[in-house]
Amino acid sequence: MEETLIILKPSAIQRSLVGEVVSRFEKKGLQLIGIKMMVLSDNILKEHYAHLVEKPFFERIKKSMQVSPVIVMALKGVDAVKVVREMSGTTNGRTAVAGTIRGDYSMSVQENIIHASDTPENAKVELMRFFKNEELFEYSLITLCSLYANDEY
Repeated sequence: MEETLIILKPSAIQRSLVGEVVSRFEKKGLQLIGIKMMVLSDNILKEHYAHLVEKPFFERIKKSMQVSPVIVMALKGVDAVKVVREMSGTTNGRTAVAGTIRGDYSMSVQENIIHASDTPENAKVELMRFFKNEELFEYSLITLCSLYANDEY
């Protein structure tokens, strides 16, 4: 089983889409193993977006991500990173396919509702950035046998 990080951005918080987005992941069969609301500091944003800090649009990203608290979530499932990325849709909400989170709820590149880890390796790093070990929970889903064939997990 793979774990991945989701950030529900201020655009999701401000538009009251939290329940809708969480519900989509739960209905898909992904297991919620951690969730919390937090304000993102300058330092954590510089670390999280280290690959963009020198770009001229980094300040716009930072301001956008600090409009309100965000919700960070850890999800678990077979191929969780890939599944979440596909459910999220492309970064630009205007071109994201209908049926994806961004395709259904976003008209922006920046205000695009959600951040999702892009690789299993990055997911591990990002989860450690936003969660302490004791904030991630290991428990059995009684529905596991209805979500996967017994040789898939």
